[in-house]
Amino acid sequence: MIEAVNFEHLIGMEGFSETLLRNHFTLYQGYVANTNKLLETLKAMAKEGKFTPEYAELRRRLGWEWNGARLHELYFNNLSKTEHGEPSQDSPLYQAIVKNFGSFEDFKKEFLAIGALRGIGWVILYHDKCTDLLFNQWINEHDVGHPAGARPLLVMDVFEHAYLTDYGLKRADYLQAFWRNINFKKVEERFSK
Repeated sequence: MIEAVNFEHLIGMEGFSETLLRNHFTLYQGYVANTNKLLETLKAMAKEGKFTPEYAELRRRLGWEWNGARLHELYFNNLSKTEHGEPSQDSPLYQAIVKNFGSFEDFKKEFLAIGALRGIGWVILYHDKCTDLLFNQWINEHDVGHPAGARPLLVMDVFEHAYLTDYGLKRADYLQAFWRNINFKKVEERFSK
């Protein structure tokens, strides 16, 4: 079983209303609850030897719920209302970004441009340890399109629930608010692990 993390410390973050954050936290908690229900059901079905079409569909659904929970945890964890700002130029993460994108500004421009693409999903800065490659990726669905073996470093939610309450259709304004609240210390921790 997985446990929901309390992210209420983000309430008061610039550019994100309390209503938007509380709604988003509730959505995240739903992913956690559904993941746990699926894990229990699948365990019981397996114990009884019920490897039926229903079991198969529930097993497939687990990826959606699990990743919905985990991606939201990564998203909320790389935000902060007090510790934000770009990484220092001498940090290993900053150096890797410059190596892979040409400059920090080019990385930022591409990351935000991907977030502005039509559609719903996630924008994720990934690190592939095998090649030491950093790259930005658009993910349409929680459970589809994640590059195998690549670790998410920076995660941005671009499903409508992440911004419509505060920004309506002005996604670009949400992207800027997200960027202003990134806690790059958390991103650096993920990179160094």
